[in-house]
Amino acid sequence: MFVIANGRAGSTDRRGLDAAVGVLAQHGPVRARHTTDPAELDEALDDAAGAVLVVAGGDGSLHAVVQRLWDRGELAAATVGLVPLGTGNDLARTLGLPLDPDEAAVRIATGTARPLDLLVDDAGRVVVNAAHAGIGAAAGIRADDLKGRLGAAAYPVGALLAAARTDGWRLVVTIDGRPLDLPGERVLMVGVGNGGSIGGGTPLCPGADLTDGLLDVVVSTAVSPAARVAYANALRTGDHIRRDDVVAERGVEVRISGDLVGHNADGEAAGEATDRTYRVVPGGWRLIR
Repeated sequence: MFVIANGRAGSTDRRGLDAAVGVLAQHGPVRARHTTDPAELDEALDDAAGAVLVVAGGDGSLHAVVQRLWDRGELAAATVGLVPLGTGNDLARTLGLPLDPDEAAVRIATGTARPLDLLVDDAGRVVVNAAHAGIGAAAGIRADDLKGRLGAAAYPVGALLAAARTDGWRLVVTIDGRPLDLPGERVLMVGVGNGGSIGGGTPLCPGADLTDGLLDVVVSTAVSPAARVAYANALRTGDHIRRDDVVAERGVEVRISGDLVGHNADGEAAGEATDRTYRVVPGGWRLIR
């Protein structure tokens, strides 16, 4: 096994990493590498040829490894394990993977690699858990500055700060070639889920299945101040999809076009675009579960 960890991880994550490596070492040879940039990640992947790749980190760290494997044409043949050491760990939550590093390492050492769907946009960027456009992307940028002090609480605080500065975007959301009939002229956010939650357990796409060959799309037009507050409260429990100003659909491809709007993929800022398409690649990669 070859463990890839974020070189900028804090002391708590490093203790979790050491514990996980110790458990893995009881089951066979283990090597570990800390990476801080794409060049170091490529070097690590070169050294790891033929080994089980164990990502020690959150959804962003997993995203980075899967993206490089996809770019290198090596993802389909790779076997990946995950020790969740991030702030949100939403992919692990959706799959019911242990959040404790020791337990996660045991699962990797004794589990079986199974295929999971992958989302890919029209620029070749991958999404392992979820992407979103609009207020969710703006909230993610705000939350990045707060994670060190607030942990998972940075996400709702970031959303609150971002919501105070927008009245939404004029967007067209098209699923499998069919434009959605939206209940408002402006959109607060578009969520595109492979997994079900974002921000450390917020159920953006409740019921999403990483193995069904479909992506889940949630569009909110709750742009007035009162509607934004009500939507945020409902989002905490997954009841937002029952609101009159929310549309939830499934498909194999979604296109988001219109105003220039920010996107977020797996908790990381993914730039602004006036037109972006996400499609699902069924069984595009394998994770030990």
